[in-house]
Amino acid sequence: MERHKVQNDLQDKCGVIGIYSPDENVEVAPWILSGLHTIQHRGQESAGISVIKNGIVNTHVGMGLVADVFSDNIVELLNGHMGVGHVRYSTTGTSSHENCSPFVEETEHLQISMAHNGDIVNSEILRKQLIDDGFKFKSNTDSEVICHLILREYPKTKDIIATLKSVCGMLIGSYALVLLLNGKLYAICDPLAMKPLSLGMDDRFTVLASETVAFDSIGVDYVRTLQPGEILEIDEDGNETSYFLDTPDHTANCMFEYLYFARPDSTIFDKSVYDVRLKVGEKLAEEYPIDADVVIAVPDSSIPATLAYAKKSGIPYAEGLIKNRYVGRTFIMPTQEDREIAVRLKMNAVTSQIKDKRVIVIDDSVVRGTTSKSIIKMLRKAGAKEVHLLVGCPEIISPCYYGVDMATKDELLAVGKTNEEIRDAIGVDSVHYISIDGLVDAIGTPYDDLCLGCITGNYPTVIPEELEDEF
Repeated sequence: MERHKVQNDLQDKCGVIGIYSPDENVEVAPWILSGLHTIQHRGQESAGISVIKNGIVNTHVGMGLVADVFSDNIVELLNGHMGVGHVRYSTTGTSSHENCSPFVEETEHLQISMAHNGDIVNSEILRKQLIDDGFKFKSNTDSEVICHLILREYPKTKDIIATLKSVCGMLIGSYALVLLLNGKLYAICDPLAMKPLSLGMDDRFTVLASETVAFDSIGVDYVRTLQPGEILEIDEDGNETSYFLDTPDHTANCMFEYLYFARPDSTIFDKSVYDVRLKVGEKLAEEYPIDADVVIAVPDSSIPATLAYAKKSGIPYAEGLIKNRYVGRTFIMPTQEDREIAVRLKMNAVTSQIKDKRVIVIDDSVVRGTTSKSIIKMLRKAGAKEVHLLVGCPEIISPCYYGVDMATKDELLAVGKTNEEIRDAIGVDSVHYISIDGLVDAIGTPYDDLCLGCITGNYPTVIPEELEDEF
């Protein structure tokens, strides 16, 4: 099982979308494709669409970006008024065609097409049980584990909802699922609501998606966020019925969705991502008033926080770093030198905004410190007199087990280091992280309703011992 790659940037597990049209003559595949383009940032390794018409499931998946996988003639072959789509980045399972989603399985009594965002931390235990029960796997992802669990449980219950409740009761971890099951569309949010999943609608479509930007591209209205543990069923006539898993008395919304993964123009967990990032910048200005000439952002996710910091502090904002938007996929580089080259290809300093100035640079997070160190070198070379790094996420001291491809504990920069040691390792004049209380206030969700495991070491679920050893 491969869970982590050497890379520069954080990656999320995936993005999912499901669409139903009440008009059986409407083809939803082009609309799913539109939605996938808007959530492409959530996964760039592979993409797929699965649709159903007259009981026949038609699926196309492939490696690469959405635009690489789908062309007009392929989409035209995907006929159906109900379907699901997926963009993938692997955190459980290797990057290969066999691991592309949606996953499709079919037996005499059950037809499944499923897209999954999240990570099942006990997937290896469940996989071994399924293999012992005679199931054969074509991939090494936790998504196929869920599919096989559904296939195993359905003959016992002969009822879709009872089957889904039984399967979800076995899962530990994060999951936002969209599924086609026997001609109906389902969406499932895990009991802790760790990953976002929202509902949008108009008289043409009912849409489910990881982020509300997908609704904007399709032209439907945002209705609501799915509730923790909700199983939403949309039948052939468009009737909606909600069922619920057993849930605890709190949630565990992933705080990184706000800081990094979600697009700023999205609403997740009923909150504006852009507004949260503005509040992060305001909190940084309150906690760390620094005497400087200019404040710049590490593009793109840090720009709102930087704008807010500049406004509150009165220090001028400048575009001191320019991102090359045509580099494409995140680099996976084997050596430190290669990684530094990758950063220089993706970003460059604007010397006229940096030279002879005291610079504050704001970033959304620091994981290994590789990217930060390269950026600071770039700013020094551009003539910065001082460089102060402000970080919109507290020190990351523990790995993520729920679908954020972060790092092992040994690779995390902040583990076992003082602030001065972190400062020296990155090469800045000072480094300051937002406080945990400041972050919680900026998000506006109670502390106990957020997943903060990577910054506190306290996780909202049990973590299997063998998985802790791996990280």
